[in-house]
Amino acid sequence: MEKKVFELDFRGRKIVVEHGELAKQAHGAVLVRYGDTVILSTAVVSKTANILSDFFPLMVIYQEKLYSVGKIPGGFIKREGRPTDNATLAARMIDRPMRPLFPEDFRNEVQIVNTVLSVEQDNSPEITALLGSSLATCISKIPFDGPIAGVKVGRVNGEFVINPTPSQLEISDIDLTVAGTKEAINMVESSAKQVSEDDMLEALMFGHEAIKELVAFQEKIIEEIGEEKMEYEKLEITDELKEEISHLCHDKLDSALRIKDKLEKYAAIDKVKEDVVAKYENDNQDLSKEELEELLTKVKLVLEELEYELFRRIVVKEKTRADGRSMTEIRPLSTDIDILPRTHGSALFTRGETQSLSITTLGALGEHQILDGLSLEDEKRFMLHYNFPAFSVGETGRYGSPGRREIGHGALGEKALLQVIPSEEEFPYTIRVVSEILESNGSSSQASICAGCMSLMAAGVPIKAPVAGIAMGLITDGDDYTILTDIQGMEDHLGDMDFKVAGTRDGICALQMDIKIRGITKQILKEALAQAKVARMEVLDVIQKQISEPRPEVSKYAPKTLTFMIKQEKIKDVIGKGGEMITKIICEASNVTSVTDINAVKVDLEDDGRVIIYHSDQEIIDKTAEMIKNIVREVEEGKIYTAKVVSIEEFGCFVQVWPGCEGLVHISKLSKDRVEKVEDVVKIGDEIVVKAIGIDKKGRLNFSRKDAIE
Repeated sequence: MEKKVFELDFRGRKIVVEHGELAKQAHGAVLVRYGDTVILSTAVVSKTANILSDFFPLMVIYQEKLYSVGKIPGGFIKREGRPTDNATLAARMIDRPMRPLFPEDFRNEVQIVNTVLSVEQDNSPEITALLGSSLATCISKIPFDGPIAGVKVGRVNGEFVINPTPSQLEISDIDLTVAGTKEAINMVESSAKQVSEDDMLEALMFGHEAIKELVAFQEKIIEEIGEEKMEYEKLEITDELKEEISHLCHDKLDSALRIKDKLEKYAAIDKVKEDVVAKYENDNQDLSKEELEELLTKVKLVLEELEYELFRRIVVKEKTRADGRSMTEIRPLSTDIDILPRTHGSALFTRGETQSLSITTLGALGEHQILDGLSLEDEKRFMLHYNFPAFSVGETGRYGSPGRREIGHGALGEKALLQVIPSEEEFPYTIRVVSEILESNGSSSQASICAGCMSLMAAGVPIKAPVAGIAMGLITDGDDYTILTDIQGMEDHLGDMDFKVAGTRDGICALQMDIKIRGITKQILKEALAQAKVARMEVLDVIQKQISEPRPEVSKYAPKTLTFMIKQEKIKDVIGKGGEMITKIICEASNVTSVTDINAVKVDLEDDGRVIIYHSDQEIIDKTAEMIKNIVREVEEGKIYTAKVVSIEEFGCFVQVWPGCEGLVHISKLSKDRVEKVEDVVKIGDEIVVKAIGIDKKGRLNFSRKDAIE
């Protein structure tokens, strides 16, 4: 296979696509270079399909290789382990815009693997992998209605920037990832510093213009090296079967869809479907096992399609929602705080049948999360973790480490609340929020943001402003469409869009959009953002009625803090050889035998000389601070001090000015009269006044009682 190279000058930076040299046995493979960022993207499809399956088995993998940034993995096993959260989020970001563009009846397994080979921080490997994934799939035999592309959008000094560098993002008020086809946007992920809906819409459209350039570049490559698409096995369902099933259960299914209670509704829908499937199973016992299984699969698919069509007609044509709400109405809201007596902050947020219990925990800065990944960021002090147990939807299920969905929902909530978290200087704590979903019927990630915000305020975290989130939906029927406020589970499952918007009264903090159709127009985006803003204000009213602002003090169970500065060159003195001094300080001040004791005071020593002390007991904090200050305090020559005699020698006595600071009073400096014996003037334990007179040749502090008395 001949190697081919394609180049694009994209907004001042070069993108190079190479094909034909690497991974030639994959069905599609490209090496994409974006500056010095290099990604190998491959796409492979299985030979056979499980046409009786009810889902499309697509797997997108984003493999972070630490050699790409010149790092050796941490820990005992020096190789890459389970995917980092960032790798999981990158894989989701690629999957979300690509999945809707595969044929609905395609059931062959597809694996898209992105191997990160080299990373230049100024050129996003995630965006590069998205381009490579689209191109590898498009040039292969895999049926796919692409190409797609994605870009990041920032706004620096009022000007929009495509694929901003990390230094530009630091001063940008928007961090937006947008993906789509040349016709429309179909995926959005964003964090923002409380920007307006109009500005966010403008950023989205600005990003889409850049996407069109990347799609055009791919189209030229596909035209030259793309393969003919494969034929694939599919279930053929006759119109006669569709009409027969519709005649059997149309009215019953329509009635079931109109039931308001979630569990009752789902039970009624399941009953209708089970009855129809049972009828076909009983009526066709003469078929072979394989033939019967295929028939029943067709019946189930027709039932799903009928449910889909009925639901859309009810919403779009009749303007009726399954639970009786108007299109812009939010489900009943309730809130509570201080649910858990011993946590640092807790809050409960309930919206209809969705409920989040969020807990805030405050810790020392040294308890931050260490990140072993490809980005420049190697730690973070604010975390939001999202847990979705199976009991929240009345089911049994898997329990264990978080899945992709939990990581993704947690990351969205973290983005939203991070925008209002105080700086390390304002509030020197590591902050962890955990959202426990206790009940779910749609939009649990936004409930997590609302509950998380209240728990932060209850914990005394001085956030800049309260944050609320709402999920918007879209139901289309031909050219007609309806935008829904606060979608529930069925509206998400059977609808065309899940558009989550979180923010304060002043603007948007986070945005996420996934759709199941090819794309949506600017007008739909504009209407959805405007409708979401109205709903967000309603939710904020409820939140602030429960707790209007952050509490002035942290919980009595949270660590108190004291911060002061020491000279940078004194840090080593506080730490001591092998950490001996700081260990001694912690143990003595806390009255414990080990620094790992649960009651031990925590001390963070920052490189700039900042000392931060944490403990729930203010007396222990003050004692620790005094011990540290005594170590770093410097004696001023010519100043008078009160000192304690700690030892006596023939040539003089040693005195302690403060713990850790001792010096010599020579016998000649004890009195203006001649002194024969030191003991004639002072004894061990005596307190005397002394004057600092400098440092002798042996490096000892020298003091004079005689000069102090004079």
